[in-house]
Amino acid sequence: MESVRSFKPASESVTEARVLLIGPVGAGKSSFISSVQSVFSGRVINRAMVGSSSSTSFTKKLRSFRIRGAGEAADEPTALVLCDVMGVGEGETTGLTLHDALSVIKGHAPEGHQFSPEQPVAADTVGYVKKPSAEDKVHCVVFVVDASKVASYAKSFGTTFQQLREHISNLGVHQVALLTHVDQVCKTTGSDISQVYRSLTVQQTMLKAGALLGMATSYIVPVKNYSSELDLDPNKDLLLLKAVDHILQYVNLYFQDNSD
Repeated sequence: MESVRSFKPASESVTEARVLLIGPVGAGKSSFISSVQSVFSGRVINRAMVGSSSSTSFTKKLRSFRIRGAGEAADEPTALVLCDVMGVGEGETTGLTLHDALSVIKGHAPEGHQFSPEQPVAADTVGYVKKPSAEDKVHCVVFVVDASKVASYAKSFGTTFQQLREHISNLGVHQVALLTHVDQVCKTTGSDISQVYRSLTVQQTMLKAGALLGMATSYIVPVKNYSSELDLDPNKDLLLLKAVDHILQYVNLYFQDNSD
């Protein structure tokens, strides 16, 4: 927690690290944001609005959440901003499009922009950022996939993810992944989340997630978001903080790569 609190982007022109979460509907993007916020607030909260696991995306707008503590610590927010967007659908008409995802990453999409496949982000979009600064851009992209659905995701998701990854790589933005709901694929992990790295089932699921994303498992971190819990659990917090630390490593790489 201290390393996240003391984190400062390695760039004179940027005061905050903007991290974009991308994934299918119901994968746990909004829940991860709320869970990380919970860790720093010292209590379970639901700051990012979270929907049910239905087929339509609850998040329709671009929303940015600066992670901050509670009480006196709330006056000193961290330099980490997690950005939530519409879920990726099975086709270009059912969720976040490739064009709109790249518009967010490039910094053109304004805060609060309402996504619609029929109305892509364009120069005539209200609030369109014509010349994005380094502060407007996304500095790391995090793919979020549900461990309990990895084997059943439509093949089109794999194509969509790998298309996205290729375009994002061309922008020089590093990518990592979160594997959520790991407690649902392994009984032992479900009853004791600290066993997550000892679980062969979780390991196999990470391999499947890697194949889906076209990503080595070393970039994928397992997490358990807070959902129905009323109290914080140190073991869940550790996984969430490990994920944040993993993300910030690649944020730093972005700034090192773009130091000029």
